[in-house]
Amino acid sequence: MQYAHITGWGKSVPPATLTNADLATFMETTDEWIKTRTGIRQRNISHVNTSEMASVAAKHALAAAGIDGSELDLIILATASPDTLIPNIASTVQANIGATCGAFDINAACSGFLYGVGLASSMIKSGQSKKILIIGAERLSFYLDWSRRETAVLFGDGAGAVVLEASDQPGGVLGYELNNDPEGRDILKSNFGTQMDRFDNDSLDFYIHINGQDVFKRAIHGMGSLSAKVLEKCNTNIDDVDFVIPHQANERIIDTLVSRMKIPKEKAFVNIADYGNTSAATIPIAICDALSQGKIVPGQTILSCAFGAGLTSAALLLKWGERTTPINTSDAKLPPCDKTALELIKPAVDYFFNKAKDAE
Repeated sequence: MQYAHITGWGKSVPPATLTNADLATFMETTDEWIKTRTGIRQRNISHVNTSEMASVAAKHALAAAGIDGSELDLIILATASPDTLIPNIASTVQANIGATCGAFDINAACSGFLYGVGLASSMIKSGQSKKILIIGAERLSFYLDWSRRETAVLFGDGAGAVVLEASDQPGGVLGYELNNDPEGRDILKSNFGTQMDRFDNDSLDFYIHINGQDVFKRAIHGMGSLSAKVLEKCNTNIDDVDFVIPHQANERIIDTLVSRMKIPKEKAFVNIADYGNTSAATIPIAICDALSQGKIVPGQTILSCAFGAGLTSAALLLKWGERTTPINTSDAKLPPCDKTALELIKPAVDYFFNKAKDAE
């Protein structure tokens, strides 16, 4: 029997940082207001396309696994903010890393990375593939109406990636659960798509809409119920879980989730303060940070769960292998950025605030 182990990991975060204090220069908010409601104190704004961040994260993950892009059997890229819809941006990453395998994008919003890892693990266990690259990458700043505080303070840009490899050693991905609740699909959405009238400028407002209170309740239920299902499927007791890597959407959601699941808070990894919600990228970025901080150790049983637009939810249980340090390192990095985060978003800020004034 083949097992699917994470053998490589990497992230890419743009250098321009937008703090809560920066947001307060053009909208009615404060650092305290944002931190107490979300746990976020800053987020990153990208000066490059999603595929560039994804490519850098991929190169770091490949180096950590000690493999070359040409050895991959498949690339799965989870994103809700691709550079292009046609072609997929997994093909851009493929070209950038020298791979010759199949490559496709998936959009399960914030749950996309776990969807990808689940699918990849099944392909490895079935014998279809041996080495798969899974990436979560987002440039959500592109979708933000900066005059709407309820969404503008939440999201950031970034990418993370892992390599999943076949092994005879028991462990790796033990099980996963995926779900979608279409009844709530309108509480978190963007209208971008072919339903837009490309000849009507008024229809080009494709910013993110969110019903925060409803999302809060449904997120806790979705992640909690699927976590319970995957634990039951794997015959694992909640007390046997050593570490939890939840989707980083809101620190209050994480606190409520682990409390209801009776998981000690110190077992849950939280890094939302530094990144905001990077959607499909939150969990792979968190894996990288947890490893660099020494919080993932060999043999740990790790539970990860996510919730996103759709309304998607996912949970995955894995047993970490023996290695927690990279085999090799990569010097891949994003091109320099000569602007501050405020300068990068200024055209969009001006547009949306002027539009709001015209509507008054």
